[in-house]
Amino acid sequence: MPDYQLEKTVWTDADFDLMSWHDATLWSMVADPDAFLFLLDLDYIFQWVPPEPNETYFKFWVAPVTMVFENAHTIGIDIHSAQGHIEIAGLYREAPALTPNGAFTEHTYHFECREGDVRIRATGFKMFVRRPPSLLGVQSFSLAERSGVSFSRNVGDPGVIS
Repeated sequence: MPDYQLEKTVWTDADFDLMSWHDATLWSMVADPDAFLFLLDLDYIFQWVPPEPNETYFKFWVAPVTMVFENAHTIGIDIHSAQGHIEIAGLYREAPALTPNGAFTEHTYHFECREGDVRIRATGFKMFVRRPPSLLGVQSFSLAERSGVSFSRNVGDPGVIS
């Protein structure tokens, strides 16, 4: 099977309708209140590959990414996970409204997860692909395979926080 051809290394809110977060794994999140940023470390599934005739299971083109929400505020996290695993069912962009200064539109970004919900009010996001997607037989890397947790925004720069 040929390698997955990544269209670009930085995706934005303008690409929202082209993207899907279904079954992505959420590894970690952090707020930077001084910069009004909220960052997520995810394993993002770029493509589901149907099984070949002699196979039973799907394969997945997956890459570790850093998702950065800009002008982020009013963050709500309600997650209950027995083993610490968080799997995203979907991401919804809701409740558009002008910012108080009228210069931007902000939304509530609602991550519906199998283990609960994460909501962020923000003016948009950028999603940085840290390395090219790999073809996996599962939907995410192990912590060791992805070199730990990272909030790096550079391709090829692991920026690992162990």
